[in-house]
Amino acid sequence: MGKFKKDLECLLEKLSSSFDREVTENIKKLKDVLIDLNRRRLVKINHSAMELICAAELLRKGYGVEVEYPLERNLLCDLYGWKGDGSLIVEVETGFVPPDHALDPVTYRKARIISKIVRYSNYATKFGLASPPYYIMDIPEVFIKPPRYRDKREVEEVKALCDLYYRNPPVSMEEILNSRLHAIFIVNVDDVTAKEVDPVTYLEKASKLTF
Repeated sequence: MGKFKKDLECLLEKLSSSFDREVTENIKKLKDVLIDLNRRRLVKINHSAMELICAAELLRKGYGVEVEYPLERNLLCDLYGWKGDGSLIVEVETGFVPPDHALDPVTYRKARIISKIVRYSNYATKFGLASPPYYIMDIPEVFIKPPRYRDKREVEEVKALCDLYYRNPPVSMEEILNSRLHAIFIVNVDDVTAKEVDPVTYLEKASKLTF
């Protein structure tokens, strides 16, 4: 607990030099929420550090922000933002692979990304993913297309992959058709920065780096 608190206090100090007093006070409130959650062993530092930095960027853009926000029973999103009549959910992905999936890490990570987009994006006007610069997310192109341009075959492929790991409850074809990825945030914890990238641009650059 002491190390977690010290790390977030250090992040707050670094962030406060780049933001005005109002934003800094809001970041501090979110930091205190994360510290309380860590006290109850509900969050860990790698994920929380990225949450706090991404939250700071949303606050800078004029959003109100909550962390670990309840959407419904047993479903929390990492970041929930609101501005005017619009809302934004951001899910943080560190790239962690649990030991149980040591032999299928690529498939597991892709299915996890799919599950996040499908399960969360329908709860807000916009949906985004946040990841560190060293983790290239494998995102199916179907989620950056308008629903009317998605064909049945690619939707079925996405559902089959997601069903390998997430069947309680399983995602539906309708959920996949109505889900969409609007933004990606590259979170550099070392520099305490979060840069928003258009998903189309991200996929174009990622395709040149994958093998």
